[in-house]
Amino acid sequence: MADQAFSVEQCPSSQQCLIAQISDPHIKAGGKLSYRQVDTANALREAITTLNQLVPRPNLVLISGDLVDFGHPEEYATFKHILSDLTLPVYLIPGNHDDRQSLRAAFPEHRYLFQHRDFLHWVIDDYPVRLVGLDSSVPGKPYGELSNASLEWLDKILTEQPEKPTLVMVHHHPFVSGIDHMDQQPLKHASALENVIGKHAQVERVLCGHLHRSIQARFGNTLAISCPGVSHQVSLDLTPDGPSRFQLEPPGYLLHQWSAAHGMITHQGFIACYPGPFPFYDANGLID
Repeated sequence: MADQAFSVEQCPSSQQCLIAQISDPHIKAGGKLSYRQVDTANALREAITTLNQLVPRPNLVLISGDLVDFGHPEEYATFKHILSDLTLPVYLIPGNHDDRQSLRAAFPEHRYLFQHRDFLHWVIDDYPVRLVGLDSSVPGKPYGELSNASLEWLDKILTEQPEKPTLVMVHHHPFVSGIDHMDQQPLKHASALENVIGKHAQVERVLCGHLHRSIQARFGNTLAISCPGVSHQVSLDLTPDGPSRFQLEPPGYLLHQWSAAHGMITHQGFIACYPGPFPFYDANGLID
C-alpha cells in the first residue's frame, strides 16, 4: 500500500527487513522544555542523527505516539520541522498527548493516516513485514481504548494475510508493567485486543510506547514490547502507589530485525555517545 508521499526504501529482499522504533518525543512548540526540565526537541534531533547513521541502514522508522506534548498545531509544526531531517520512511501513530485531527492536518502527505474514517488506524503492505498501526487515543484522557469496531477492523486486516509476518503498533501498553502510576493509564480492556492477537499466529510483536522504558511481556501468543523514550524515561519504581516521576536516563530506540530464516529479533540501542567499540581479542588471543 504505497500511499506515502515519501519514497519507500525497499528491503534488500523479501527474506529480511530492519525496522527502527522510537517513541514519545513530546515535542513542544518552538523547542520549549518539557516539564521545565527536558530538551525534547534536541533529544529528537539526536535520535534522528543516530537513526540516519545506523549501519546496516533500517528500511523504515516507526514512532509509537506522544509525538507532541499537548496536541497543538504549533507543536506539530516544530515536530515536523525536526522530523524532516530523517532520511528514512517514517510511520506515525498518536498517543494520549496527541490530537488526531491536528496530526492529520500537519501531515497531509502521510496518506496512510487517512485510511480509516474515525481513527488513525492503518496498514502498510510495502515491506516483507506487514505493519499495522492502531489509534488507542481517547481525547482528553491519559488511558487508551480500542472500540469493538476497531477490534473488528484489526481482526479483518489480520485475516487478510495470515502467512505474512506482521507487527502491530499501539501507543498504550496492553500489559501490567508494575509501575503503578503508569498502570493506572494503560490500554483499557486489553484482554479484548489479546483475544484478537491470539487468533493470528503471524503477529511477531505488539509494539507500544507510553511507558518510556523497554519492557517485555507475553501477550496473545506473541511478545508485547514497549520502546524507551527518546528523551526522558519513566522512573523504574515498582513500589505500590509509587509517585509519578521521570529520570534523565539514557534515551534509546528499538531495532526489530526480521529474516525468513530466523524470524523476528529485537535489539535495544542507546541514543548517546559511549566509549568504544573495543576488541575482545588481539594477535595473542583474548585480551588479558
